[in-house]
Amino acid sequence: MRNQKFKHLQWRASRAGMAALAAAALGGCALGPDFKTPSAPANAGDSYTPTPLAATTAASSGPGGAAQQFAPGQDIPAQWWTVFRSPALDQLIRGALEQNPTMAAAEASLRQTQELYNAQAGNLVYPSVNGQLGVSRQKVSAATAGNGAGVFNLYNASVNVAYTPDVFGATRRTLEGARAQVDYQRFQVEATYLALSANVVTTAIREASLRAQLKATREVLDALTKQMGVIEKQFEFGAIPRNTLLTQRNQVAQIAATLPPLEKALAQSRHQLSVLAGKLPSEAGMPEFSLESLTLPESLPVSLPSALVRQRPDIRASEEQLHAASAQIGVATAAQYPQFTLSGSYGSSAQTFGKLFDSQTTAWNLAGGLVAPIFNGGALSAQRRAAEAAYDAAAAQYRATVLAAFQNVADSLRALDSDAASLKAQAEAESLAAESLALATEQYKLGGISYLLLLDAQRVYQQSHVSLVQAQAARYADTAALFQALGGGWWNRSGGVPAATAVSAAAPYGKTK
Repeated sequence: MRNQKFKHLQWRASRAGMAALAAAALGGCALGPDFKTPSAPANAGDSYTPTPLAATTAASSGPGGAAQQFAPGQDIPAQWWTVFRSPALDQLIRGALEQNPTMAAAEASLRQTQELYNAQAGNLVYPSVNGQLGVSRQKVSAATAGNGAGVFNLYNASVNVAYTPDVFGATRRTLEGARAQVDYQRFQVEATYLALSANVVTTAIREASLRAQLKATREVLDALTKQMGVIEKQFEFGAIPRNTLLTQRNQVAQIAATLPPLEKALAQSRHQLSVLAGKLPSEAGMPEFSLESLTLPESLPVSLPSALVRQRPDIRASEEQLHAASAQIGVATAAQYPQFTLSGSYGSSAQTFGKLFDSQTTAWNLAGGLVAPIFNGGALSAQRRAAEAAYDAAAAQYRATVLAAFQNVADSLRALDSDAASLKAQAEAESLAAESLALATEQYKLGGISYLLLLDAQRVYQQSHVSLVQAQAARYADTAALFQALGGGWWNRSGGVPAATAVSAAAPYGKTK
């Protein structure tokens, strides 16, 4: 009965101690500035460019020539690349998001940061409770024992509790900064997701462009080769001088010399696509892309400038760096104030195991402590000023990131407008060059013009034909750049699932895997 009463008193004392501990923790305050999410630039207005762009771009015939209409305020789909309506491209990006090692590394870093936060929170928020159990056999010297020497066993068991109340908010600010680092890594994952998908799209467009340039160059080369055959016959019959034949051969050789660099660039683009998809360049099964297999979207969503700072992963990541720097000011401020500690233990020591925790063998204690800085040579004040300077640096970096983001969008919008007009002009130039070449060819056959004029017409057509293909590809690349500049629609993935797994949650075109 006495032992039960003692245990009841011990339980009441422990409960009172824990209540005091909780009261101390809850009654504290968090020193330092409370972080406020930066707002959009006040002078952003409704347009990204100094002068508003036309609502619709220029149109022309052929691949990539459709007019595109800007849709201010329209939301961006999570799988934005599906606007090109290419099942092969969609499948390739899905595979890349699942198998790309850079994506896997970013997500692993996020998991690591999250678990480090959990470990830090467990150490700081909750009391540490440790149990100890031991047994020893020992002999006491007769010179020190008093009652004679003897050999005996000693059993001991104890539970120790220690806690540091967060009176001035050091723990809360520390965890606030750690949580910001977790969010920073999360937006780094989103940035990796966006960069990977955009790189796959732009590389596929570059492959399609190179393939079209090769086709156009070979067409011109075939026509010149046939023309050279006619000229060789004329030379054999003495109708033309040798220098005319040599000039034609030189023209054919020059155009043929442009094929190997294009073939090399095409092969390198294929290799890059394989690596982006997480495969070796030697692996088979990679799809081939052409400009005809891609559809240029006619409607382009343009987020409002006020929304861009909440959409760009790099801006959000920079914001979390700013948040972490703000929290460190609170940590440095709290370090200038006293720190309290509470501890307690309950245990028992006995010479026989059966007597452990008897009323005569138990012991307990409750203790509290305070450590206050008195003199440190100004170190703590310097640390706070250093934290404030770090915050200023993070704020400047955040502003630089925002400015760069707005520039990206402005550049993409201007490129869409200018390249559409350029394609229209290039299509007209290519059509005129083709018509001029056909006319010059007929006139040369009839002896109406010199061979130099025909050669010049051939050169102009070859250049305009390849330039047309490049202008067509530029419009697809500009479209992808706009979606990337606007953030890629990551906020529309359902359920907030991780980046690499979200892509399999929704299949486009009404298909499921």
